[in-house]
Amino acid sequence: MWLGPIPVALVIRPAYCKQILQSNTLITKATLYDKLSYTNEKWYGRRKMLTPAFHFNVLKGYQEIIVKQAQQIMMEQVDAFADTGREVDLFPYVKRCASEPFLETAMSTQLNAQEGKNSEYVTAVARISDMLFTYGRSPWLWLTPVWYGSGLGFEFDRLVKMTTDFTRQVERRQTLIDEGRMEESGDLSKKRMAFLEMMLLNQEKNALSDEDIREEVDTFMFEGHDTTASGMGWTIWLLGQHPEYQARVHAEMDDVFGDDEDREPSEEDLKKYIYLEMCIKESLRLCQPVPIIARRLTHDLILDEFTLPKDLTTLIVPIATHRNPKDWERPSVFYPDHFLPDAVAKRHPFAYFPFSAGPRNCFGQKFAQAEEKTVLSYFFRKYRVESVTPLPGNRFVPELIFKPEDGVKCHLFKRVRS
Repeated sequence: MWLGPIPVALVIRPAYCKQILQSNTLITKATLYDKLSYTNEKWYGRRKMLTPAFHFNVLKGYQEIIVKQAQQIMMEQVDAFADTGREVDLFPYVKRCASEPFLETAMSTQLNAQEGKNSEYVTAVARISDMLFTYGRSPWLWLTPVWYGSGLGFEFDRLVKMTTDFTRQVERRQTLIDEGRMEESGDLSKKRMAFLEMMLLNQEKNALSDEDIREEVDTFMFEGHDTTASGMGWTIWLLGQHPEYQARVHAEMDDVFGDDEDREPSEEDLKKYIYLEMCIKESLRLCQPVPIIARRLTHDLILDEFTLPKDLTTLIVPIATHRNPKDWERPSVFYPDHFLPDAVAKRHPFAYFPFSAGPRNCFGQKFAQAEEKTVLSYFFRKYRVESVTPLPGNRFVPELIFKPEDGVKCHLFKRVRS
């Protein structure tokens, strides 16, 4: 297809997706990402350094943050709608709940968005995401005079300045100095520390400027919390229109927790959420948060009878791959049994890649999965939900990630156990 003046190859077949995603040479992001991402040279140097921030031992230290946001704040807020007959859009609550753990993990600071504070930052992040996708799909906006003449360029610059200023205000360097931690060494993967702290401790060794650090923290925040919120929101919405599947999630929660709605889930508990995990995976398949993965080819690529030339932009389209009838028994409906072990074993391994794959996969995916399972376990321990708009309604809103057009509008009921 042509995207304005740019020829684009859409890649859908699992085998072709594997060739691109697993390549150690085809890792250059397309120009569509120019306003959000950084160069390959920066990425090469930082990926190895940042991986310890998501070591499993570190993630365990942040479980209490996720629990607080889910149990003490989000559940108390949505409880006001239970058994009232009133319709509630759960997506804003889920989005604010998702943003808090990411910010505390990124910067060791609290946003308090669920309590109505720092709302300008939350609104700015949402608007920037919307504008980035508008820019990417509107070739006329790539012309600088048009971008600024439309007013979008000035608004974008103002919002980016607001968010980056917020990041700069979170000054952790002096705190680390005061605590005598700037000389820490050893295996940092065993210590709980914020993303920002890890980068400060490695700043001199890795020749990072303050702006390099700010850029990395902002990217983590922008690309992390929105996708997690989208995944949780779609899971609630889809289970809300399938009471038979929701009942199985309820039964699984009861098996793990009995009638205790408030006990903090342990590491072992998270491993027992077999069916909930299948439902989360199925919602990511059917309502993939990331619409495209774009690469610019740095050399010719041969895919069977096709030769894609150097410098061509390729768009890998997960939502199309995830609905290919050759790989999925019920491609267009919510069917968690797609992720039974036998069904998974029969499929091509690249028929499903919600967190991308290969060297540029999402290195925060374990954190996102732990957060989703923890928040949703609290939600389904307490509530039964009925979605207002079933499939095929509630279309995707094509922003930087896919969001539900009508939100996650539901009727909420407190569970009655027999």
